[in-house]
Amino acid sequence: MSRTSRTPRRTALLAVPAAVLLALIPSSASAYPNPGRVTGDIVVHDPTMIRTSSGRYLLYGTGGGLDHKSSTDRTAFVGGADAFSAKPGWWSSYATEAWAPDISYHGGKYLMYYAVSTFGSNRSAIGLATSATGLPGSWTDQGTVYTSTTSSDYNAIDPNLFVDTDGKWWLSFGSWWTGLKMIQINPATGKQLAGNTTRYSIASRPTGTKAVEAPSIVKRGSYYYLFASYDTCCAGTGSTYKVKVGRATSVTGPYHDKNGVPMTNNGGTPVLETHGSVIGPGGQSIMNDSDGDLIVYHYYDGNDNGTPKLGVNLLNWSSGWPVAY
Repeated sequence: MSRTSRTPRRTALLAVPAAVLLALIPSSASAYPNPGRVTGDIVVHDPTMIRTSSGRYLLYGTGGGLDHKSSTDRTAFVGGADAFSAKPGWWSSYATEAWAPDISYHGGKYLMYYAVSTFGSNRSAIGLATSATGLPGSWTDQGTVYTSTTSSDYNAIDPNLFVDTDGKWWLSFGSWWTGLKMIQINPATGKQLAGNTTRYSIASRPTGTKAVEAPSIVKRGSYYYLFASYDTCCAGTGSTYKVKVGRATSVTGPYHDKNGVPMTNNGGTPVLETHGSVIGPGGQSIMNDSDGDLIVYHYYDGNDNGTPKLGVNLLNWSSGWPVAY
C-alpha cells in the first residue's frame, strides 16, 4: 500500500555553537528538537515553502487543488485559496485531489510539481504547473510529467526538483513499492529529458516494510543529500513517520547513511522522529532562507487529537550531516 489520501490539514532561532550541535546529534527520540514557533493557519500535510523576492513566504500542501498558506515573517501563517481554482481535467483519470507539491523558482518563473493518486494505488501521475507570481489562481497547468500504472514496480508521487550547479535538472519521486526513483528533466520543458530516459533507483527497503517516500535532495559542499520519509503517515497519533537522510558524491547515487549502509538497502540516518507530543514528523521539504537551511514538515500534534500541523526547524551541517535544531 501507499500513503493515504491527505486531507489538509518562525520563531527566531538562536545561533548555537557547532560543538554544542555536534553533542546534540540524536541518539534517541528524546534528543530531537521541538518545531519552531508558528501560529495561525498551520494545519497542513506535505508542506513545501518558498520565499519570494519581496520576502513573502508561500506555502503549499496536500489537499483539494493544492492547499495554500502565506506568511510575512515565517511565524504567522494565513490560509488562502487553493493553487488551482479549477482542477485540471486530466486529474479525474487518477483522483480528485492533488498531493505533495514541490515549489521552486527557476528561469524567471515558479514551478510546482505535484502528484495525483489515490490511497493504496500506484496508478499515479506527477503533474507540473508554472506561474509568474506563485500565487493561488495564477498557476498554469502543464500536464503530466511522469506516470505509473498498476503494473509498475514504482509509484509516481511525491516529486522533488533538484537543479545542480552544472545546470542539470533532476526529479526524484516515489513511495513504497521498489522505493524512490529519479529521472533527468529538460530545463526547457520541465518534462523528462528525451536524451536520458533512465529511471534511477535511489532508495528502497527490499526487506520488511516497503515504507519509504517523499524524497528531497540538496547539495551542500561536495555531497548530495537525500532526505526521505520512512514508515507510516496519516494515522494521527498512531503515525510512525520519521525523516532520514543519506549522502552521495553523485546526484544519482549511490546514497549511504552515516554508518555506510546503502539507502537502497534500508539505510538512512535519522533527522527527525517522534518525540513527546510531536508524532510522526515527515512529508518534508528543504528550503534555504536568509538564516540558513530549513526543514519544513508536518507532524501530528499529540496535544490536539493528532491534528496534522506545520513544523519548521533550522539545520546545521557542521558535522557533515544535517542536524535539526
